[in-house]
Amino acid sequence: MQIKKFVAPTLKQASMQMKMEMGGEAVILGTRVIYGDSKTGSKRMFEITAGIEEENIFETAEVDLKKKSLGSKKNYSSELQKLSDKIFINPIHEKDRVKPKSDLLNPSLNKNTNSDIEKELKEILDTLFVREVQKPIISTILSQLKQYKSYLHPSNIDSYVISSIASMIPTYHFEVNAKKKAKTVALVGPTGVGKTTCIAKLAVISKILHNLDVGLISIDTYRLGAIDQLRIFSEISNIDMLVAYEPADMPKLINSFKKKDIIFIDTAGRSQNNTEQLKQMKEFLTAANASETYLVLSSTGTTKNMLDVSEKFKLFDYDSVIFTKIDEAAAFGNILNVVSKYDVPISFLSNGQVIPDDILSADPEFIANMIYTGKFN
Repeated sequence: MQIKKFVAPTLKQASMQMKMEMGGEAVILGTRVIYGDSKTGSKRMFEITAGIEEENIFETAEVDLKKKSLGSKKNYSSELQKLSDKIFINPIHEKDRVKPKSDLLNPSLNKNTNSDIEKELKEILDTLFVREVQKPIISTILSQLKQYKSYLHPSNIDSYVISSIASMIPTYHFEVNAKKKAKTVALVGPTGVGKTTCIAKLAVISKILHNLDVGLISIDTYRLGAIDQLRIFSEISNIDMLVAYEPADMPKLINSFKKKDIIFIDTAGRSQNNTEQLKQMKEFLTAANASETYLVLSSTGTTKNMLDVSEKFKLFDYDSVIFTKIDEAAAFGNILNVVSKYDVPISFLSNGQVIPDDILSADPEFIANMIYTGKFN
């Protein structure tokens, strides 16, 4: 890949330089702000690192295998498309879910003994406990495995466990297509879960990867520095931002952004135990008539705490859940516990601070593998 950097006073100008010199196939690999540039005399400049794929007639065996297994033809020459595909994975419907190979379903080929399977089931049980999956859910998984008892073998039993877990994980697809009316998306949740960072990631994804006109509205006027944090981001990313101080401000601000494709609303973090503050925040979102509301939860929290938050934030009638701090969690069973309890779909997993890279569209098989192995790959 040919890589080059472009520096300009604005992100848009740097992007235009990239396209003029490297063409439409160039992709953005990274961006950063440079302060005190002595060459240009500017206090703040924007640097884009761009790349263009050189022709390569060879594909790795890994890519070839992936293309065959998915039964699709993807354009791997575009790094930008890779990023888009990584973040926005189409939900896997039940009819498309990976099934065990036919030879594994032939009892005659599975010459296992009861002691072998019993040993494997014990290890699975221990593993799920370590992953902090609750007992009723483990019982459900074991019940599903019993249905395939004749086909289980030490070599395939893990695949059956992951498939069982995946069948219990609903997902929600975040649409980013431009429509006649602006789509309004609000993120709610307790303090310190990363709502503002998630807003920034989704805003950049919508703007750069999907070429949408994006607006930001903050109602977080309580946390010290919250407005400044989002304002700095809006200036860097060249995204318009407004602030609402009262619920009555919302209709006017939404109307100001009526020509936008999508509007993100950043809310203040609130304790699930402060009913009065939750009701006040609800007034803002009711006045905004939000199209979609996402509950943001930290995956580092305990199951008890996450269930309590999920229950008390039902006031907002949220459509989906975003789990953050995946890279900091010691186990992921709490994710399964929450979605199983409330049958609430997952839309995204956030796994770091890098914008917009560290966020993934929810996929049942991926999450199931993460829960069972205890690893985020």
